[in-house]
Amino acid sequence: MMRAVDIIRKKRNGEELSREEIDRMVGGIASGDVADYQWSALLMAIVWKGMTAGETAGLTEAMMNSGLVVDLGAIPGPKIDKHSTGGVGDKTSLILAPIVAAAGVSVPMVSGRGLGHTGGTLDKLESIPGFRTDLDLHAYKDVLRRCGLVMIGQTAEIAPADKFLYALRDATATVESIPLIAASIMSKKLAEGIDGLVLDVKTGGGAFMERFRDARRLAETMCAIGRSMGKRVVALITRMDEPLGRAVGNAVEVAESVQCLRGKGPLDLMEVTLELAAEMIVMGERARTIDEARGLCRRLIADGRALERFRRMIEAQGGDPRVVDDPTLLPAPRRRIDVTSSRTGIIGRLAARQIGHATMLLGAGRARVDSTIDPAVGIFLHKKAGDHVTQGEALCTLLVNDESSLAEVTTLVARAYSLADDELTVAEQVLERLGS
Repeated sequence: MMRAVDIIRKKRNGEELSREEIDRMVGGIASGDVADYQWSALLMAIVWKGMTAGETAGLTEAMMNSGLVVDLGAIPGPKIDKHSTGGVGDKTSLILAPIVAAAGVSVPMVSGRGLGHTGGTLDKLESIPGFRTDLDLHAYKDVLRRCGLVMIGQTAEIAPADKFLYALRDATATVESIPLIAASIMSKKLAEGIDGLVLDVKTGGGAFMERFRDARRLAETMCAIGRSMGKRVVALITRMDEPLGRAVGNAVEVAESVQCLRGKGPLDLMEVTLELAAEMIVMGERARTIDEARGLCRRLIADGRALERFRRMIEAQGGDPRVVDDPTLLPAPRRRIDVTSSRTGIIGRLAARQIGHATMLLGAGRARVDSTIDPAVGIFLHKKAGDHVTQGEALCTLLVNDESSLAEVTTLVARAYSLADDELTVAEQVLERLGS
């Protein structure tokens, strides 16, 4: 029998692990045959020595098969999901899933929670009174069949090895490894029962992959994994230098998502959302070209069909559908405090990471996995890069309940803004497209 110590030594020496060796290590998680400290050693060896494309695909498949791979064959038509690598103000899932479902493509979405300066789709959805993200797989399939979309959290049955390794990576400083990140994302996504996947890989100051070359490597790695497992995968590399949209938080992002589904969303947010949605619609064979799919997205927003899908999903998952028409039913903060500009000028930069960190300190995000979320708090941005501002005008509004960190938050937000004297050209959101 292969010993864990020999497998660890092999990777430490920079050799390529076989599928059998990877399966042995992943299988040892559930059986208890491989100790936590042995996996910790292997993870560190992977960080230092890397993994080949074959090893990364093997690790993904082993993690995916550590639990149940959902069979959605009884639901007709293509099943296409989208995944974002995380950012600030990124509520694209809430907007694009109803659009794509209204176009006739089923969207089975297993989403995550926010951590650190980044937000999480589940936290945003759970700010809707009554909304449940903890559906079992029977309910998951039922909502998908009835609504064309469903949004839940990772269940105990889906890729349990990933849940174990994710926690271990966080505790052993082995998070920043492209093969490990790619295997973690793809093992969960491919276990959902999907036919194809559109990836939104963020790069810039507010992204986990700050450097473009790292974001590109991650995108290439995930596309290669998908191809090796017979799935259609496309990746868009998008900017995350400043927050996406104007709302950062949870309930406030739900309200902004509804505005987007009414055709009144911020341009940067709608640009990214429509590109991702169009890729999903083409992948799902409901349009022949991206231009055609973009036009379909706009029609589905204009005639209300996309918003109606969102309303149906909210009701099917136990939420109060009235929030779609009356955002005052969403949790509201006790105080709204403006942060104003010290001088007149043009916003030259709005740093996403600082805004995300300030939002976390207000209680909208997590410093730790077990932190409690306040759904009502956050930040609404009145000014972004390229906007004119006069002295004393509000840059943003803080949505506050707990004032214990208010001084630190105000300082962070003020420093996130920098002013310029000349007009700026705001760059496009989508930097590159990869995949078939």
